[in-house]
Amino acid sequence: MIMAHSSFLDVSGAEKSFGAVTVLGGVDLRVAQGEFVSLLGPSGCGKTTLLRAVAGLLGLDRGTVKLDGEDITAKPPHRRDVGVVFQNYALFPHLTVAENVAFGLKARRRAAAETREAVTQFLELVHLSALADRSVRALSGGQQQRVAVARALAVRPKLLLLDEPFSALDRKLRETMQIDLRRLLRELGTTSVFVTHDQDEALTMSDRIAVMNRGAIEQFDAPEAIYRRPATAFALEFVGLSTMLAGTVTAQDGTTVAVDTAFGPLRAHGNFVPGAKVLLAVRPERIKVEPAGDFAFAARLRDAVFQGSKVQLHFEAAEGDRLMVETADLPHGVPAPGTELKLGWAVADTLIYPAPAS
Repeated sequence: MIMAHSSFLDVSGAEKSFGAVTVLGGVDLRVAQGEFVSLLGPSGCGKTTLLRAVAGLLGLDRGTVKLDGEDITAKPPHRRDVGVVFQNYALFPHLTVAENVAFGLKARRRAAAETREAVTQFLELVHLSALADRSVRALSGGQQQRVAVARALAVRPKLLLLDEPFSALDRKLRETMQIDLRRLLRELGTTSVFVTHDQDEALTMSDRIAVMNRGAIEQFDAPEAIYRRPATAFALEFVGLSTMLAGTVTAQDGTTVAVDTAFGPLRAHGNFVPGAKVLLAVRPERIKVEPAGDFAFAARLRDAVFQGSKVQLHFEAAEGDRLMVETADLPHGVPAPGTELKLGWAVADTLIYPAPAS
């Protein structure tokens, strides 16, 4: 993984409003050279606005954007040395594959020999050399996406921005393109910022993920850290699935709290005063069925969903609670709805947050 000891892209205090609606509320984002960062969040969280501000396609109300130590806040898009791959690819339908890749190089008045060499190199990198003379209108969605990436990379930008470029692809092709693009960008050492609302896509591709909500970054960390230790209840809910139980703290003992829930008393590592309303969460794969030891409770199965390599178990829960398990370890087969099972998990796997405001 790339370690972000210094900032290659440095966005500081980015603010943007449209009328009375604040879209960016003072966002700071620092990306290291060669790093692949995803902006992840729901529609309207500000991720595309932030990307467009970095590209120079949208002006900020306040804040600065620096790239490789240079303040580019006031620079027009064509002077920022930033490549952009849009959601709809924005290819030129009247040009061939090779002509599309060459377009940016010709606009920068690169020598003809240099342009031919770059087109050849980047079409090879995206495995489209055999289609160089074909019209882009004759290409599949995945092939068009690769042309758009090759065109953006051919000019060797300091920074590559990608705005949900896989959203129009079917699942299998999307997953293939995610792996191929990650490999390509790492081979080239290209610094990249990627906008997506797909958590699996962000977890698959990123060195770090910025989870955005309501114009702010709630957590900016490595994918594993965000999944295993989400900093906020929003990050927990948006990245991955989890059991979630409402509770009330009944006691504090050192670094551990006792919490009363609809399934009885549970424990978690945290610092909350007795009487505090909290939310307990556990990732579904951390919960054991028929666990050994004393920490366990009974729950009645509502539904079982077979998913090939694993089974997802959904249990009856109080209103507002969600109790689910993912497991591949069911020695007696998939249980029938209505079956009562014993469940348990390690205290260290329990996540605890202040109860969300109702």
